[in-house]
Amino acid sequence: MLTFTTALALAASVATAPTESELTVYNGGFALVKQKRSLDLKTGVQSVGIEDVAQLIEANSVGIRSLSAPGSFSVLEQNYQYDLISPIAILNKAVGQPITFHRTLPNGGKEVLKGTLLSSATAMVSQGDGNSNYTYNGMVIRTDDGKIILNPSGEIQVDSLPAGLISKPTLVWMLDSDRAGRNEIELSYLTRGLTWKSDYVLSLGKDGKLGDLKGWVTMTNNSGVAYTDTKLKLLAGDVNRVVQGPGGFGGGRTGGAPMAKMMDANMQEEQFADYHLYTLPRPATVRNNEMKQLSLLEATGVQVTKKLLVDALYGFGAYYPSEGAVGTGPIKPVVYLQLKNSKENKLGVPLPKGTFKVFQSDASGSLQMLGEDSIDHTPKDEKLSLRVGKAFDIVVERKRTLFEWIRRGHACRETFEIELRNRKETPETVTVWERHWGEHKVTKESMKGKWLDNDTLEYEVVLAPNEVKTVTYTIETSWD
Repeated sequence: MLTFTTALALAASVATAPTESELTVYNGGFALVKQKRSLDLKTGVQSVGIEDVAQLIEANSVGIRSLSAPGSFSVLEQNYQYDLISPIAILNKAVGQPITFHRTLPNGGKEVLKGTLLSSATAMVSQGDGNSNYTYNGMVIRTDDGKIILNPSGEIQVDSLPAGLISKPTLVWMLDSDRAGRNEIELSYLTRGLTWKSDYVLSLGKDGKLGDLKGWVTMTNNSGVAYTDTKLKLLAGDVNRVVQGPGGFGGGRTGGAPMAKMMDANMQEEQFADYHLYTLPRPATVRNNEMKQLSLLEATGVQVTKKLLVDALYGFGAYYPSEGAVGTGPIKPVVYLQLKNSKENKLGVPLPKGTFKVFQSDASGSLQMLGEDSIDHTPKDEKLSLRVGKAFDIVVERKRTLFEWIRRGHACRETFEIELRNRKETPETVTVWERHWGEHKVTKESMKGKWLDNDTLEYEVVLAPNEVKTVTYTIETSWD
């Protein structure tokens, strides 16, 4: 057990606890804190302390201004003190000072030793005897009779708290005030350790064509301080910052309004500059080391379409053909679910980036998970395409049946054969993307394709139950 009897006065006066506060949390893992506090000032130069600030505060972002008497004081100096009280911190600062040691003897007895602390402990290891006894590894004590005690076990007592240690992270200012009395101030600063993200739950009916969407905001506070009854705002967008050196709940199928809305109890959205700002319409308490989830939006009757995509050369980048075939063999079609973020589709609100979890009702009406995907910030009237998995019963095999040089190393002719097999008892439509770079032209094809852009040729293949179809085409490609 470690005890002390005196404390250190840091400042002539200490600001009151916040009377009002506002917290704006950004996507990038930081937040802007604004608080109203009161100071009792005297005339002239004085030191003032503000406790209960975030441990991960960015000290160079701190701002202070008078609300009740603007311009009545100036800040001459600012210090951020974060050397917090702990047994090891006290011992580190007590090296060279007298201490009293209540030593535990091997037979269970006690003896009191007085001496000087020569080396602080590097670790405190509990003895597990229920008596708060610790072994202080790395500690060296020279007793008053000249003995050297290493790694002692027992309790240590220091008579005063070494200078510079504090119980809470504290801002200390030196102010020059031209008036005495109560002064209402606004404190603002940036802090790290606060993050938020969006999570969406899309619950589809049995046919997979209509669903309900519930959006959540999940916020985590590891900044080192709690924010009580604060006005909470969340900013969605990519805010640029200078890079410095090192320094969940679930959701089920729910009902809702006929279109997505930030309900009175949920977040209220507004466009702010080139970002979007979401405000909780009620005060919230965000405790330190807490994960909090807030309702963001909800919608019902959202139309969803399924797309099965075969994209053999996805991720290859610019590829020029040679004798070795690329992207051949069996391929599993990727299952995408697509929905329009529009008012007509019961949405039409900005969607912050986050994770979509997709569920669908089975034959019994029970929800089963289909998959999940992440989205970027998505404005209204844009399309969402969610990659949820790969098709089980659609089998695709891609072959290159012809390769010949037209001009060795610069131009060639290829024929591809893509066989699609539907092993389901229901019809399916499969989209095939064939990617080609350089200068190219299709000279022969079994069905008409469509160029989506200069590099992507699309075939849309409709398959009846248990049907097998083959798409073939010949393409000539040249490059410098």
